[in-house]
Amino acid sequence: MKKSELFCWKCNHSLEDVLQPFSRMAKCKSCKCDLHVCRMCEFYDTSVSNACREPIAEQVSTKVHSNFCGYFQPVENLQANNNEALDSNKASLESLFELEEVSSKPSSNDADQSKQELDALFDLSDSKKD
Repeated sequence: MKKSELFCWKCNHSLEDVLQPFSRMAKCKSCKCDLHVCRMCEFYDTSVSNACREPIAEQVSTKVHSNFCGYFQPVENLQANNNEALDSNKASLESLFELEEVSSKPSSNDADQSKQELDALFDLSDSKKD
């Protein structure tokens, strides 16, 4: 039986050295993640119920941990999430919507300005205080 060209769903490492069919306990030699997982299966599809196109498969709650599904078929040429592509897409969206990075700590000027805006909103100016 010819081995399929398989890659880890998480790190994209070649799985040519992993015995097939995958055992439930099979792990990627590079990132040590489980391989007998929904994310690695040809039936995995987030657009359908339970994220599985196999209609009689039991529901699996965690798609990234090993499971006992008997319908598991590893998908060939699966590409792991590419963080560089995700970062690039995020930057494109931010520039499209002109989003600015927000600092994690507000400055005291921001707090003073917010207080002034609240006072104006509720008409709590110094002239009205008793």
